Amino acid sequence: MNKRILAWIMLFSCNLMWALQFTSIKLTQAQVGPYMTVWGPMLLSLFLLAPFVVKDFKQNNRTLKDILAFLPLAALGAFPSQVLMTIGTRMSLASNAAILVLILPVLTAVLAFILLKEKMTKIRWICFGISIIGVVLCSTNDIKQMNLGSEFALGNLIIILALIGNAYYNVGCKKIAVKFTGMEMVFYTYLFVVILLTPFVAYYENDTLKNIGSFTTETWIGMGSLTLFQNFLSMVLFFIALKNLEATEVALSNYLITFFGLPIAAIWLHEKLGSQAIIGGILVLASMLLLTIVENKKKPA
Repeated sequence: MNKRILAWIMLFSCNLMWALQFTSIKLTQAQVGPYMTVWGPMLLSLFLLAPFVVKDFKQNNRTLKDILAFLPLAALGAFPSQVLMTIGTRMSLASNAAILVLILPVLTAVLAFILLKEKMTKIRWICFGISIIGVVLCSTNDIKQMNLGSEFALGNLIIILALIGNAYYNVGCKKIAVKFTGMEMVFYTYLFVVILLTPFVAYYENDTLKNIGSFTTETWIGMGSLTLFQNFLSMVLFFIALKNLEATEVALSNYLITFFGLPIAAIWLHEKLGSQAIIGGILVLASMLLLTIVENKKKPA
């Protein structure tokens, strides 16, 4: 199978897993604080990734200087992205977060233009427009119900700041992706985020660690989902795909988060999907397929 087509399949899977994030955060917020919600799943993910990374570390003769390349990405990108998204979603609504995440492709495209000098081709602009129309149709009901009043204003602002950190991380990783494997990139990023978060967990949420035994099934489902899908499998697939695609192409695929988020909301929140949402979803998928097919023909196998 062509590498670019396989990369897009991986991105579809990643966005499906990322769409679980908002629901998972809501499932854990009754018993787990915002720092622990990020710290716990990341720490567990480190153990899952360690066996693979140890092998890569030895084969590639990694040094401390190599690993330190992830410190600014973690401190300025992954750390604020994960923590602020968790805090913002708790203070706002899951539907608000799902709508606001639509600005991520724009933020990523702008940073890719500034930092990587990437350009928006004609076909990318066309697919970009199709995606926006599809997402608007998918989100019509959510947009009507979206509460942007003062009660949620601060939470929404925090979510936007988290998305800026996310965009910076996506673009920054593209610059060093050729030097590291997907496993390494995830592992070293999480390592620094866990180190940065540990003092916050120890000081603000020490009681949560003592009450793990009283976690409800709902809390465990949320934490398990964040560990396995959000922090482990999705990120490994993402970095593998990133090596074969440009940051702007990856940005376009992020519209799928909203598309996949709708059926998830329907299952967990018993919301109904209307005809507009179905049509919008088809447009989003069509734009992704169009971009893949056209650009795949332009590049040699």
